[in-house]
Amino acid sequence: MAAAAIPFGLAIGLSLGMLGGGGSVLAVPVLVYVLGQSVHEATTTSLVVVTAGALAGGLAHAREGRVCWRHASAFTAAALPGVVAGTALGNAVSGRVLIAAFAVIMLAAAAATWRKATKATSAGDAAPVTSSCPPLRLGRDLVAGLLIGTMTGFFGVGGGFLIVPTLSIALALSMRLAVGTSLAIITATSVMALGAHLVAGRGLDAGVTTTMTLACVAGALGGVRLAGRIPQRQLGQGFAALVVLVAGYLLISAAFLGGPPGSS
Repeated sequence: MAAAAIPFGLAIGLSLGMLGGGGSVLAVPVLVYVLGQSVHEATTTSLVVVTAGALAGGLAHAREGRVCWRHASAFTAAALPGVVAGTALGNAVSGRVLIAAFAVIMLAAAAATWRKATKATSAGDAAPVTSSCPPLRLGRDLVAGLLIGTMTGFFGVGGGFLIVPTLSIALALSMRLAVGTSLAIITATSVMALGAHLVAGRGLDAGVTTTMTLACVAGALGGVRLAGRIPQRQLGQGFAALVVLVAGYLLISAAFLGGPPGSS
């Protein structure tokens, strides 16, 4: 069972390294439907995997000057109360409802990713990477951090698929800076969410978690290197299409097939 997690961990890491998010969008369904974990166990495992992958990818981006640390710090500070509240709320909701709500969030993420990708041009992909971060907009950073922290605790996701559009659209970061900054934020919020999950008594499968985590780290490092070679438009649209397919399956399962394993 642990060996089956390797290709999925690599794919999750590639998504994190190239797009700055999307790890848990793929990790939770894989852990539930392919590797047979309960929803609550899967959300905790996904946090371990995504934390490690985001840390590896974020450090690689930071070495290239692609992290806006002031924005990342404001996001993280605001996310802490949201993580605590989201985890408590997630424990009070059945697995079937949790996975259905998660699928709806995935569809919203896919729409945002598609819109972001269609705005990209060949000239934009080839443009030089800038290390200039825009001024801190404290109010916007704090509100966004609180919302994303709540989502991280509730769904067990790092939130990168929403952080990147928020940073690039609402806070005016370039796409390259948004990806690197997103990974820094994901690392911090996922660590906080993981701590909250473990305090709440969530369990882990050590074999699957370790194997998928190591594969995710390798994938993330490869994804950072590939990010500058593959057009962001193609990456974003392909990722959005994949998310729509997975979300559609989750909605059908929750509505007509009795929900995921362990949801009753």
